[in-house]
Amino acid sequence: MRERDKQDAAPLSIQRLTRQRVNQLAAVLTVFTTLFVAGCAGDRSILDPAGPAARDVVLIWWIMLAFGTVVLIAVTALWLYAFKRKHVTRTPAEERRIARRWILGGGILLPVASITALLAFGVPVGQRMLPLPLSEPPEVIEVIGHQWWWEVRYPGAEEGEVVTSNQLIMPAGEPVDFHVSGADVIHAFWVPRLGGKIDMIPGRVNRIRLEADEPAVFGAQCAEFCGVGHAHMHLYVEAVEREEYDAWLAERQTDQLTALAVNDPQHEPAREAFMTHCASCHRVAGLSTGEVGPDLSDLGSRTSLGAGVLAMEQGAINHWLNNHLTLKPSNKMPSHDDIESATLESLGAWLETLTP
Repeated sequence: MRERDKQDAAPLSIQRLTRQRVNQLAAVLTVFTTLFVAGCAGDRSILDPAGPAARDVVLIWWIMLAFGTVVLIAVTALWLYAFKRKHVTRTPAEERRIARRWILGGGILLPVASITALLAFGVPVGQRMLPLPLSEPPEVIEVIGHQWWWEVRYPGAEEGEVVTSNQLIMPAGEPVDFHVSGADVIHAFWVPRLGGKIDMIPGRVNRIRLEADEPAVFGAQCAEFCGVGHAHMHLYVEAVEREEYDAWLAERQTDQLTALAVNDPQHEPAREAFMTHCASCHRVAGLSTGEVGPDLSDLGSRTSLGAGVLAMEQGAINHWLNNHLTLKPSNKMPSHDDIESATLESLGAWLETLTP
């Protein structure tokens, strides 16, 4: 009886082990699928296009993926067939003839056909992103990459150029020409949901045309390794209606920002501290002209600090001033050990008021 029980229990143990392995495999596949699908969405996903240029790029991506998958399956099938096929004796002349066919077909004709098809799709897409002449000149926005932050300029503002940092506001539903360059090393301007990236090279202005279908918020990232702070070089991009865009620019005219910065007597000590410790590097309209660090004229209205490192909220600027080398070790602002905590707190409170 015991021997028979052992014989009956053996298949049951194998069945349980098989079920466990199947369950483990299913769990692994579920996790992998979840992670894979999660990468198809988000404010930096090329697979979630929000503009005509981005849709063209995604179309090419899917075509290349499909073609590459077909080639992979075909090559794998031929590889397996070669292993399973029985040995066939051929003469040297037959071997040379077969080799020539593979060289001509797989080494020349297939690559030429593949590259020609890719160019047929890719060249028109790239052309549509070029700033070619239009019946009405599009909006121009200048973006300059620094280690490790973004300078954004609006030269077309009616009452003079508007300058901001680490945020980019653009009109939705119309093409926008971005003129990009680098201030120190090579960076790359890339808004994945709006289109392709373009290098930002010191001493050279590159141009790319992008368009957002409708108002939305997008994530952008420097796409060229530019030093130790590269991973913390994010850019907040928001597309808004044309009326809202014009109002946003009007609020940031120099005279209005100047009045905002200098007219409040409550913050006079903070302004004096700023002029002593910060003005040589940072610009605040009406007070200073520093160009080493980000422009702070409308700092209180931004969504984050440190190019996306810290969310903007009450007390965030004071926290940044006290801990910026911990929050973003790569930033070039010196420590503030020589400044009293009360002074930094008043300085942060004043900078928070710089909201048009």
